[in-house]
Amino acid sequence: MITAQQVKDYARQCGADLVGIGDVQRFEGAPPGFDPRYIFPEAKVLIGFAFRIPRGYLRGIEEGTHFYQYPALGYSSINEVYAPSVLREVACMVEDHGYEGVALRNYGCNSIVSDMTGDPEEPAEYGRRLRYSRAVRPNQPPPDVFLHFRIGAYICGLGEIGHSKVFITPEYGPRQRFAFMLTDAPLEPDPIYEGPTLCDRCMSCVAECPIGAISADELVTINVEGHEVQWGKLDEWQCFWAYWSGLAEVNPFLPPDAFADLPDGDKILRGERKLTPQEVCEVHRRLRAFYPSPGGYGPAMCGGRGCIRACMVHLEERGVLKQHFEGPFRKRRPWWH
Repeated sequence: MITAQQVKDYARQCGADLVGIGDVQRFEGAPPGFDPRYIFPEAKVLIGFAFRIPRGYLRGIEEGTHFYQYPALGYSSINEVYAPSVLREVACMVEDHGYEGVALRNYGCNSIVSDMTGDPEEPAEYGRRLRYSRAVRPNQPPPDVFLHFRIGAYICGLGEIGHSKVFITPEYGPRQRFAFMLTDAPLEPDPIYEGPTLCDRCMSCVAECPIGAISADELVTINVEGHEVQWGKLDEWQCFWAYWSGLAEVNPFLPPDAFADLPDGDKILRGERKLTPQEVCEVHRRLRAFYPSPGGYGPAMCGGRGCIRACMVHLEERGVLKQHFEGPFRKRRPWWH
């Protein structure tokens, strides 16, 4: 009989930094299109794998001198190379014991791509999904069912969702990416995280987000197996704009006349007004001319300034993370101030 500990030990041996296991029944109440039980109805558990983003991957963006490595190594390499190799090894190990392992890798920017029309009624992430699909059987959602990775990590007991909606683990704070596996192996699930509170609602993420995409007081609330989970409402379209980014404050590769032919182009460059989804898409198309996509991914110009770096700085200053460093991350006055 395969055990949870055997799977965890093997996953770490293969390269996962953290492993947690959640009962799939914790998805009860999720919208069908986000319920992974429809992907594998016989699954008993969801295995969550976390892969740390080394702190040094953020150094170049923090200093304002080297922007390529974080999206190339902190996004593309983990999502496209490293995590899938671990998923395969663990799936084969589970299969060797007579069970099925359904791998769920991070889709990244290479998910289901269609033209981006900038529908204001949909979050930015939906602008990169198929516009049409149909259910192939009665009483089941159409493909592709989407696993909400942060909720999946929460269900696997790996940590908590912070106010910024970024997932925080007690080991690495906001510095990790996830991959998952559904299996019918009867593995003992971990409890939902109830350790020391990680996000103390300091609002550093809100204050440091370059475009104000995270609400300080408007909250999203869900319930997972009796646990109330909250985060600040995120304006996905503005986050998408800042991520690439169309802001001179964040993106040193933008010339002063980058948007000169657009209405209010100078205000867009300075981040002085909120863009419509259609304008975000137009700016996004133009940004490709000023900086290449590392490994097929967006250049992540803001480098998670609020949701990752400001959060990490605060968590490290509080001393609540298990991983410690000889010196602080923020050693100088930030270059954008």
